[in-house]
This record gives sequence, C-alpha cells and structure tokens, in this order.
Amino acid sequence: MSLIKYTSKERDLLARLMRAEAVGEGDLGMLMVGNVGVNRVLANCLTFKNIRTVEQMIYQNPGGFAGINSQLFFSNPTTAERNLADRVLKGEYYYPATNALWFYAPSSGSSCLSLWWDQALAGRYKNHCFYKPTSGTCKEIH
Repeated sequence: MSLIKYTSKERDLLARLMRAEAVGEGDLGMLMVGNVGVNRVLANCLTFKNIRTVEQMIYQNPGGFAGINSQLFFSNPTTAERNLADRVLKGEYYYPATNALWFYAPSSGSSCLSLWWDQALAGRYKNHCFYKPTSGTCKEIH
C-alpha cells in the first residue's frame, strides 16, 4: 500500500527528480528528497494546498524543484532508482526529511540557516539542509 496514489509515469518522474536533486548523496540522500516530495503531496497546507499528485508536486510553479532543469532529470530512471521511489511512495521515511517540505544545498563549507523561508531547520544530511513547518501547521505530515 502506498501513502499517495500514483501512476507508473509519476513513479518514474519521482525517481528522476530524486536522482537530479541528490545522486551525489547516495541512496539515502535520494530517499530524503523523495520524502519531501511525498510530504508535499500529502500536505494540505501553505503553498501545497492544491498539490494532489506527484506530477503537480514536481512541476509546481513557483515553488518547484531546481532539479527539473538538470540534465540528470531528462533520462529514464534505472531499476535501482525506481526501487528507491517505490520505497518512499510506500512510506519509508528518513530523518531529517521525515516532516520536511523543503530542502536546499548551501554553498560549499557553509552551515545550514536556522530558518529558511520562515521554516525551521529539521537537520542536515551531507549537503542538503531540510526544513519543516511549525508543528500543527501541516497536520497531514506531523
């Protein structure tokens, strides 16, 4: 059973996004990017009120992902990347992305900001800083 409804095309889109955003951070980094994506579909709050599908989440504008402009996004996902997408779609979560709706990669050698777009730092994994809404703001992901 999955956390959200999705098509095989959307699973592949999520796998491609995970690769484009975090391939350099290994499987765990890609899984965390997937967590953020699934959270955005689940959340009925903030700028995600009208995001109900994986495709809407990936192409949200404004507020989408920079990775969709990367060459890494345009090729078909591998079987391993599809398997990673399946894992997050079925509910596997990894801290600090557990309740996160945002992430960014600070410049090399920089620390994560304690607040980003008025959202609290949930934690860091390698070069990604993850941010979560205030508890109670997005009850679907808390």
